[in-house]
Amino acid sequence: MRRLLAATLLAASACSGGGDDPQLSDLANQGRRVYQNVCITCHNGDPTQDGSLGPAIAGSSRELLEAKVLRGEYPPGYTPKRAGSVMMPRFEFLADQIDALAAYLEAESA
Repeated sequence: MRRLLAATLLAASACSGGGDDPQLSDLANQGRRVYQNVCITCHNGDPTQDGSLGPAIAGSSRELLEAKVLRGEYPPGYTPKRAGSVMMPRFEFLADQIDALAAYLEAESA
C-alpha cells in the first residue's frame, strides 16, 4: 500500500510541474507538490491556516517534520499546537521528501 502511495505521489509530482510557483525554488515547489498531494487531507490547503484535523504548519522546522512525518512523535521539548487525541499517522515513504517539504513550509511562512 505504501509503495502504491509513494508511486502515486511521484507520478503526481512529475505531472504537476506546469503548476509550479515561479516565486519558489525547485526544492520548495517539490515540497509544495508533496503538501498538495498528501498533507491537505488533514491540514488546510493554505499551510498558514488550521485544517480540519491538523494545525497550521507553515514555518515548521525540519526537526518537527521529520519527527511527526516519519516517527509520529514530537521532537523533545516541543509543545503541540493543539491538544487532543487525534494522532497524525506516520508517512515513512516521505523520508526523501522532508527537505523539500521543509523548504515549502518555510517559504510559506515568509
